[in-house]
Amino acid sequence: DRQYTVKTDNLARRSAQTAMYHVLEAMTRWMAPILSFTADEIWACMPKDKNGERAESVFLTLFYQDLFDLPENSEFDFAYWQTIEKVREVVSAELEKCRTAGEIGSSLDAEVTIYASEKLTQLLAQLGDELRFVLITSSAKVLPLTNDSHAVEIDGEKMVVEAAKSTHAKCERCWHYREDVGNNEKHPDLCNRCIDNVEGAGEVRHYA
Repeated sequence: DRQYTVKTDNLARRSAQTAMYHVLEAMTRWMAPILSFTADEIWACMPKDKNGERAESVFLTLFYQDLFDLPENSEFDFAYWQTIEKVREVVSAELEKCRTAGEIGSSLDAEVTIYASEKLTQLLAQLGDELRFVLITSSAKVLPLTNDSHAVEIDGEKMVVEAAKSTHAKCERCWHYREDVGNNEKHPDLCNRCIDNVEGAGEVRHYA
């Protein structure tokens, strides 16, 4: 949600925009042989590249060369994010059960608790509070797994997901349900994160 909740010049927002720029540059070229007219229409709406240039048509350019792999020695390498994606799939399945049962509407209505084996707990803990942004939930806690009778296995690690509707008030700006909504007399309908983004220095985001 950093595209519309943080300050316009926030580093987290600019970082996301840079990533989207690279993806758009690459995908528009990739789709051109299959969706020719659509690709060219997208191309016509794209801003100039980093050199201040833009070919008249996507068909007058080469495949994009500025994508890069995550460093293999990084603790947040490709394998790490693959594991996180698998965790998110399990969480999403649990949220869908709640949605089907009429307990929640949007995933932001929910709070999630993940009970995980030791290695997986350590992996998830690296994201800190930003895990909730990855899962698109209002809250996400990670606790040690003590009973694995109903556990799901991911890459040899086990986890159990519990999801429930949040009991907190909804922030009118970011739509997250947070316990700090209503604590500020000047902004009674906003969470502390949004207040910081509106009046303060703005939140710091590292991963999501």
